[in-house]
Amino acid sequence: MLDQPHRERALNVPAVVLGLLAVLALVHAFMTLALTSEQTTQALLLFAFIPARFDPDVLPDIEWPGGWAADAWTFVTYAFIHSNVSHLVFNAVWLLVFGTPVARRFGVMRFLIFMAATAAVGAAVHLVTHFGELLPMIGASAAISGAMGGTMRFAFQPGGPLGFWRDGNRADRVPAVSLAACLRDPRVLAFLVIWFVSNLLIGLFAVDLPGVQQAVAWQAHVGGFVAGLLGFSLFDPVGSTAIAVRSEKNPAETETLQ
Repeated sequence: MLDQPHRERALNVPAVVLGLLAVLALVHAFMTLALTSEQTTQALLLFAFIPARFDPDVLPDIEWPGGWAADAWTFVTYAFIHSNVSHLVFNAVWLLVFGTPVARRFGVMRFLIFMAATAAVGAAVHLVTHFGELLPMIGASAAISGAMGGTMRFAFQPGGPLGFWRDGNRADRVPAVSLAACLRDPRVLAFLVIWFVSNLLIGLFAVDLPGVQQAVAWQAHVGGFVAGLLGFSLFDPVGSTAIAVRSEKNPAETETLQ
């Protein structure tokens, strides 16, 4: 019986990324179609990230929904809420682009924890820079920025997703570079300059983005990106589990097993 030729899937996106996209869409549909205006406000108070929650001098008489538990979970839950369809689609596209290679590399649990951690760091940076502010922060941009930062650690490697040559089956499993080596790569530096300058311009000149009808929390983007770039090694399974095995035929040759 002849072997069937290997065929790449038409939609080669990890199930965890598709699942996240589905959850984001369902949350938006529920909040838009099923909730009244008053219920939407209550949902934002309960799940959006509001810096004023953490400043007792702002609205001292108000009892925030969810209490101390919401103080903790809003560091992550805000990322599931979007202002409108355009905002959702804008973030969904970037999640597909940068979340896909990171999810393939990390696997489901590591990827979800990584995304939650970078969202939380983004919220923490937003809290420091907007302490006491009543305007809620929503959207998955900080977590997606974390995926962007993480991708920089392996995307430009030979054989990686953005290398000159790549192995389609293993492009997302190439060994990552150290942080120092990453920051010496001119391609990474060019990406960092463009990314940070664009976010700075958004903050300084209030550049409008598709679907965004309020101030852009660019500091949270920066926090998430830096967290993904610096914290990548804490989650990366490739470098810690790769085993160099000598070839029996030629001891000089080695093969990396994952």
